[in-house]
Amino acid sequence: MMASSSVKPAVALFLVLSVLLQLAGAIHAEATTTAAVGGSQLVQNLNCGGACVARCRLSKRPNLCKRACGTCCYRCGCVPTGTSGNLDSCPCYASLKTHGGRRKCP
Repeated sequence: MMASSSVKPAVALFLVLSVLLQLAGAIHAEATTTAAVGGSQLVQNLNCGGACVARCRLSKRPNLCKRACGTCCYRCGCVPTGTSGNLDSCPCYASLKTHGGRRKCP
């Protein structure tokens, strides 16, 4: 009977620690994979400068394109592949709009 009573607190402690670790892991995963557009939580998982140079290489206004792309990349943490289109690969990038309601990101 003595062994049974000392095991219960150990099992309870293990379960509580397991739940806390799961919660901490979920919070960390959310913080590193999601970006709140317009919020303070920003993610930068890639080299935005290089990605935007590739995205804007055929633009008629490359400086403007790179500046807008850099802002969008910083907020979203991704840039669609290619020089145009492919917005489904980065939904956050595609959803950002200007004050006038037009797409912000090139």
